[in-house]
Amino acid sequence: MTEHDAFKHRRFRGIITPLVTPLIDRDTLDEPGLQRLVEHVIAGGVQGIFILGSTGEAPSLSYRLRCELIARTGQLVHHRVPVLVGITDTAFVESLKVAKAAADAQADAVVLSTPYYFPAGQTELTTYVQHLTQELPLPLMLYNMPSLTKVAFEIDTLRRLSEIGTILGVKDSSGDLEYFAGLVALRKLRPDWSILVGPEHLLCAAIQLGGDGGVSGGSNVLPRLFTDCYEATARRDMARAEQLMQQINAFQEVYTVGKYASRFIKATKSALSLLGVCSDFMAEPFHHFLPPQRQQVRAILQRFVPDEAMGV
Repeated sequence: MTEHDAFKHRRFRGIITPLVTPLIDRDTLDEPGLQRLVEHVIAGGVQGIFILGSTGEAPSLSYRLRCELIARTGQLVHHRVPVLVGITDTAFVESLKVAKAAADAQADAVVLSTPYYFPAGQTELTTYVQHLTQELPLPLMLYNMPSLTKVAFEIDTLRRLSEIGTILGVKDSSGDLEYFAGLVALRKLRPDWSILVGPEHLLCAAIQLGGDGGVSGGSNVLPRLFTDCYEATARRDMARAEQLMQQINAFQEVYTVGKYASRFIKATKSALSLLGVCSDFMAEPFHHFLPPQRQQVRAILQRFVPDEAMGV
């Protein structure tokens, strides 16, 4: 078994970075920025990379660009950590096409949330996932993101879907720890499932409930902070974990800059551009932060990195 194959036979644990998509215009990848970003997060100890998620602006990107990003990320990572690829779409066949591109790039798994725009019922959602997994070329991680897709994967639905052997687990961004505990309880049926949390402020609490780690957007910017927090919590060094969680919560202030749901991505890209990692260009219809907001991000970032490490 190769190292690449081994990724498919273990639980995903630790911090998986939901990578931003570096852009130089609405349909052009910032390739040098992507390379620097991949090296930045891997050097920070992350244990996986997730592209084409919410933080990656997936719904705003052309299918051509999505496929280019998949191929280029696979080349840059070169099996050093697992690569997961988001395939959520409103069209079944487009999800399959993106999944094929992921398989061609030797990604390790694909990630699927509930289709957005038209809300699906739970019975429809169950058969949708059943049909999709019959054709997917890679294992599947389910992604619960009801605030953006309008529909949650209910626990009873996941219980039924647990019968599908190629489903690897669930990433939960609901922010509901009671729901998260229900996911962990599904390990009675699927002890091999990975249960990961999205909201950064819940990282420590979710691991204590039995979760495997987090898909933390802030790890784009400060990967070592998040990986250190995961490791401290996993070894039950709660004094150290609490200290690191306080820093993570302080970093969360960047998400209060600006408004609308896009502010999370804008803040992350702004911080990365200040660090000289990649461009802060946003896919239309969204705009990057203007100088006043950028200065706010800089002021927050200065608490974590030396001033000389940042640009203007």
